[in-house]
Parts: sequence; structure tokens; C-alpha cells
Amino acid sequence: MTTLLERIDSRPADDMAAPAVAGPEPAARLRATMAACRVQFTWFGTKRTLTAEQKAQAARAFDAEGHFLSAGKKLLDTKHSAFRAVTAIRTRATDHWRGLTLPFPEPGVRLIRHADVEDFDRRMADLREELEDAVVTLDRHFGELKEAASRRLGSLYCPSDYPATLVGLFGMAWDYPNVEPPAYLAGLAPGLYRQEQDRVKARFEEAVQLAERAFLDEFARLVGHLTERITGANGDGTPKVFRDSAVDNLCDFFERFRTLNVRSNGELDELVDRARQAVRGVAAADLRDSASARADVARQLSTVRESLDAMLVDRPRRRILRGSPAGGEA
Repeated sequence: MTTLLERIDSRPADDMAAPAVAGPEPAARLRATMAACRVQFTWFGTKRTLTAEQKAQAARAFDAEGHFLSAGKKLLDTKHSAFRAVTAIRTRATDHWRGLTLPFPEPGVRLIRHADVEDFDRRMADLREELEDAVVTLDRHFGELKEAASRRLGSLYCPSDYPATLVGLFGMAWDYPNVEPPAYLAGLAPGLYRQEQDRVKARFEEAVQLAERAFLDEFARLVGHLTERITGANGDGTPKVFRDSAVDNLCDFFERFRTLNVRSNGELDELVDRARQAVRGVAAADLRDSASARADVARQLSTVRESLDAMLVDRPRRRILRGSPAGGEA
């Protein structure tokens, strides 16, 4: 029985630790060690555009013309606890996917390490089961949600806007699309195959740029936030209060950077290491209780922040390669 990773990559599982693409280039490493990964959601739409007659009726209240008015109605209370539970699972699935992956210049596609595929697949399957259970719970409240909508929408309420059940109208799926040129082109059309190889190579080179830019932006934001919280003061001179997450999020970034770093920017690598050393062994409680700890961490992070600011200013504007349809960071 083949594993999921073997279905994505035809190389034997024992050979996957060895890069298939020679050379130290970051793009080659990405292409050799990562797979394309896509997550998609099916979601019941909770908004409807008003009919022309309804817009005309609404426009009269403002002495306006209906065809110059854009208006819609909300079918369900999305703040209801059962609906929020469904939405929370989608957020967790998206966060999990993005936390394990790097951007890729094709719509909805990101890159995941071969080593993470099996665990990712299991986690997403668990989340899909949670989603199905949450939708069943939401469906039990569907009647009361429609009654509430009828009261709130008044004459705009239309029973035909609502399905008989919400079960089956929310879902999530994920797959691993092939972004490599099809092998049959090599013998069928060698010239076209070479063009496709060049196109894929350019895509992975752009993926390196996107990853570097994403890491740089996130790192600068986290360092800036923590530095501001531990150096700033309230009006009465007392230190600003900050959440544990200010430190925890930076530490989480260090771990993700260590795992997913494409090693394309030595200066960024050095700054991340300096920031890691600055907060090593330091807990949020230490920064709250010790002025000397705050001063020491602030001093080290301030120099990191200055260098990051310079990198953000000097960062070149790279040409983004686009295919058809238009690509972009997922």
C-alpha cells in the first residue's frame, strides 16, 4: 500500500531525503523537497443582493434612484454561537495550512514540505470531521435562525432564499496539484517541454522571493510590536502592559522560520538568530517584573529592528511573473 507522499512524488520513499535537483540554489531546494498543496472550502453564502424592486423601495427612503443603489440582505445571524463554531473550524484549518507552508505564485496554491504531508493530511481529515459535526449542530438551530431572520428582515425575508437543510453546504477539501511539466511532453514536444521546465523554474524562483518577503514582513511586525510594548510607557510612567502572546508569537515564528527557511538571505538569517538570542530563556513574566530584563531585551531588539527597517526600505521591487489566469500569493 503506497503512502500519501508516494502518491504525490513518484520517487521511492527511501530516496526522498536526497534532493532530486542538484545545486545549492534555494529554488532548487524548494522544488526538490516541497509539494504543491491547495485547500478549498465550500461555504453557504449568507448574503443576497436585493431585487430591483426591493432596491427601488429602499432608494425611495433616500430620495435616490434604485439602479444607482447597491444593497443586500443578511440571511443568517453569523454571530450565533453555532455559526461561529463552524467558522472557527475554517479559520483553524486555514491557519494550520498557512503555518506549515510557503507561498507559491499560483492562485490558492502553497508549498508544503514532503516530511509534513502525512501529518497535514491527518490533521485536515480530523478538522473536516469536526466541521461536519459542527454543521449538524448548526442545522439543529436552523429553524430558530430563520425565525430570527424573518423578524429582522421584515418584508425582505423570502423563504426561497433558504435551503431545506444546511448539511452538505459547508465543506473543505485539499489536494496536491502537480506543478511540474507532464513527462510525456519530453518525447512528444521537446521544445515545449523545455519551455515548461523554464516556466516552472521561474515559478519556484519567485516562490523563494515570496517566502523571503513574507518572513521579512512578519518578523519586522513581531519585533516591532514586542519592542514597542517593552520600551513604551503609559502616561503615568508605568510600563505598558503586554500579553504573553507578544513573546510567544515571536518564538513561534523562530520555529517556523527554522523549519521553512529557504536560506536565501544571509542577512535575514543573522537577524533572526540575534533576535532569538535576545529572548532566549525570557518569559513574558520576566519582562513584566524586571526592568533590567526589559532594558536588555529592548536594547538587543532595537538594533535588530533598525536593521529590519533598513532592509524593508532597501528591498528591491521584484518583477512578479504571472501565468494565465493571474497568479498570486495564496
